[in-house]
This record gives sequence, structure tokens and C-alpha cells, in this order.
Amino acid sequence: MTDMTERNRTDNPEAETPQTRRTTRRGGGDPATRGRTTIADGVVEKIAGLAARDVLGVHAMGSGLSRTFGAVRDRVPGGSKSVSRGVKAEVGEVQTALDLEIVVDYGVSIADVARAVRENVITAVERMTGLEVVEVNIAVSDVKLPDEEDEEPESRLQ
Repeated sequence: MTDMTERNRTDNPEAETPQTRRTTRRGGGDPATRGRTTIADGVVEKIAGLAARDVLGVHAMGSGLSRTFGAVRDRVPGGSKSVSRGVKAEVGEVQTALDLEIVVDYGVSIADVARAVRENVITAVERMTGLEVVEVNIAVSDVKLPDEEDEEPESRLQ
């Protein structure tokens, strides 16, 4: 009779005991590893642009021409400021590389400003995206002199 009872327990799922119970795991594995996250180049460019602008000594981002066009575009009703101006990102699955073009204020140490920009950008991008920043190339395209006016045209709209 014992043989028959054992056979019924294993053949009959309703007669499960703690020794014969099977656990089924749904989804398999850590929820954080299910699926893929992609981050657009523009997202990384915005993060890097904001982080670079936060550094003391950075007057503006981008070349003179791109700043002029950007200033005109910013003044158009409905237009928005381009925080990614002067930033180019190449984003892979786990790494990113950045090129920044900046204008520094006259009198600051360009080497110190570049170092601070690099540190701030790397910290912000890695913290927010989880991507490894492999390089941040910085091109200083101009120096803003104290008596120089900004190249942004004045708005004729009031």
C-alpha cells in the first residue's frame, strides 16, 4: 500500500508534499536584466551641455557661427534654447565619447577650465546614463574679452 501511495503523490499534482512540490519561476532572473535600454545621442548631448555650462569660466558653447544661428533660433516664438549646442556625442551600448566646443572667459586658466569641464561632464553623464565615458575632447574656439559684446543679435521684438 505504501508503494501505491507514493506513486499517487508523485503522479497526482494535487497530492504534493513539501518533498515533491515544484516551484516555477516566472520571467527568470533579475527584473533589471530583462530587456534593453537605449539612450539617444541627443540625451547624452543635453546632459553634457548642461554640465559643461555649470563650470566657472565657460562663457558659451559652440563656435561663433553656431552661437549666432542658435541665438536667432532661440528668439523665434516657440523656439527653445539648444542646450546641446557645441556638443557632439557618439553613444554605443555601454560607452560614449564626447566632443565639446567651448568659449572661455578671458583671464581664466584654459587648462583648469578644460579639466573641470571634463570632470563635470563625465560625472553627470555616467551618473545619469550608466554609460562609461571613454573620452571628452574639448576644443576652445574663442575667448570672451571683457569689453567684447556677445555675438547674439538683439531682438527687435518687444
